[in-house]
Amino acid sequence: MAGHRIESTPFAKVYPLYLAKVERKGRSKEELDEILHWFTGWQPQELEEEIARETRFDEFFARAPHLNPARQLIRGVVCGVRVEEVEDPLMREIRYLDKLVDELAKGKAMEKILRRDA
Repeated sequence: MAGHRIESTPFAKVYPLYLAKVERKGRSKEELDEILHWFTGWQPQELEEEIARETRFDEFFARAPHLNPARQLIRGVVCGVRVEEVEDPLMREIRYLDKLVDELAKGKAMEKILRRDA
């Protein structure tokens, strides 16, 4: 079965879209990077290197220093799909990240986004 086009898309192509979305809603790059660090373990400098390297989404998650086990607590709908029901493991990670970015853009508190109150 062929993968989704997003899986082979460079993370560098999507990161600016995430950033524009959250900044439009008054949130910051630092907050976005904090979410990415929580989710993947990438430090801000490492994240910049992955962006410069144009690492594809599949590689970005495969090489992530530490996928946070609490990401399993992410629930909800993105693009009409319940993220917790996505069967393809890579696509589920991408949808989890989409959901976190949506929560940030919607003004949710960082404590809740990072599942610290769970």
